[in-house]
Amino acid sequence: MTRMEAEAAVLGGDGIVGVRLAIEFKEFGNDLAEFLAVGTAVKADQTAPHGTWRNVKGQPFTSDLSGQDFWTLIQAGYAPLGMVMGSCVYHIAHRGFGQAFSNIGQNVEVPQFTEALYDARELAMSRMQAEAEQLRADGIVAVQLLSLPHRWGGHTTEFFAIGTAVTPLRDDHHITTPQLVLPLTDR
Repeated sequence: MTRMEAEAAVLGGDGIVGVRLAIEFKEFGNDLAEFLAVGTAVKADQTAPHGTWRNVKGQPFTSDLSGQDFWTLIQAGYAPLGMVMGSCVYHIAHRGFGQAFSNIGQNVEVPQFTEALYDARELAMSRMQAEAEQLRADGIVAVQLLSLPHRWGGHTTEFFAIGTAVTPLRDDHHITTPQLVLPLTDR
């Protein structure tokens, strides 16, 4: 994400829309993963003061909103500040043999699994919210909460929360109608 933001800044971009994240675990190494972040850098109208669309860290904003959703957000009176994320990997202790044996053939809730799921979900959401607060956001839109199976087995769960932190538009946010550019054809 930091590399993508730096590249957008070098290009003079004020933000990045349509960010897509991908994580690929490599087969040739159990400890290796490739993290890929791709998006489209956007620049504000030339009449706008430079940097007015950047976040409190002075970086181009990031958003996983599509171009259409981004425009809808602007029309609703909000500006993106950045993508915010929270993650929690939670291990649930194995039950003892006696506990497992006493429940054979019964459909019973296992409270420690239920509590662990609730705790992991809440921790992921609160970590995402903490990132939004660091950006001085007023809210988070397009939140996705993913419950992922973990590579460490059935007693481990992961919750991943992601969204776009937003704030109301300010007077120095200049909005113009986007212009459609059509390709020229030979006639």
